[in-house]
Amino acid sequence: MKKEALHCIDVQQFNHNFLEEICDLADKIREISRTKAGMEYLASILNHKRAMLYFVQPSTRTFLSFYSACQMLGIKCAEVRDPKTSSEIKGESEEDTVRTFSLYFDLIIMRHPRANFAEKIANLLNDTDHPVPVINAGSGKDQHPTQALLDIYTLRRSFLHRGGIAGKQIAFVGDLRRGRTARSLALLLTQFQGVKLYFVAPSEYQMGQDILSFLDHQKTAYEITDDFEKVIPAVDAIYMTRLQDEWDREEGISVDIDIERFSFQKRHLDLLKADGIIMHPLPRRQEIAVEVDSDPRAAYWRQVRNGMYIRVALIAGIFQRDKKILDYYLANT
Repeated sequence: MKKEALHCIDVQQFNHNFLEEICDLADKIREISRTKAGMEYLASILNHKRAMLYFVQPSTRTFLSFYSACQMLGIKCAEVRDPKTSSEIKGESEEDTVRTFSLYFDLIIMRHPRANFAEKIANLLNDTDHPVPVINAGSGKDQHPTQALLDIYTLRRSFLHRGGIAGKQIAFVGDLRRGRTARSLALLLTQFQGVKLYFVAPSEYQMGQDILSFLDHQKTAYEITDDFEKVIPAVDAIYMTRLQDEWDREEGISVDIDIERFSFQKRHLDLLKADGIIMHPLPRRQEIAVEVDSDPRAAYWRQVRNGMYIRVALIAGIFQRDKKILDYYLANT
């Protein structure tokens, strides 16, 4: 029977045990990579593999994070970041383009403006005689599963001294309806007991009913509000997001929002818990004042670093090299 490739498409495929295991693996990769010998070992694990980074939607952090993760594992990378440089300009379908990549490469990492496109490609490749793993690096306004993984990893490391993520209160602020990072993380947080979520946004950009219905089904507590300053003292983590007005033209809307009401200013540090954290998937605009960056509770730059390690762990797991990493860790640290 033909073996299907392992894919990373959406957060619903992750359970609590997987989250704990991949975070533990990322921690061990972090430790291994502190030495030259450790880096050389990591770079030998998958140095016979090749990856295509098919990013046809603007990206800096996610692209470089995946590129760096592949480099750490010795994977050779190629990239397509503009469909005008491919045969799509000649009328070739995107599906045919990616199927062609699958014949040259062992892994396809893709960011695409169309929701569910990564899932469609994964299913298409499973039906071929050369299936390769597909990682969804962001799909439309829908999901961003690896961002959610790095966000969970950041929350876990931040609250390790306080019993982990279980029982924490987390606020999501900004454009939640179209923010795939906030949507994905909200779904994933249902894997932790006693978590309560606060959705802080103007009504036009409040969290979608599909996410709220999922939370109801999972019996995860949440509160909807537009009063940011009231929420700040109550929560352990604040997940800021930017206004995603690049979707306005497609949706045919124009909303005048008082961004100041949904931004984190220096004065808000006095309201935040002493061991609370501020997160942001980046890029940011005016959602967080630059004066906040120097506060130890500003976790968004740590998020970026964490993203590389969790993606190394994910790719190693997809190619079933996680046990080799664990064995090396036990023997050398």
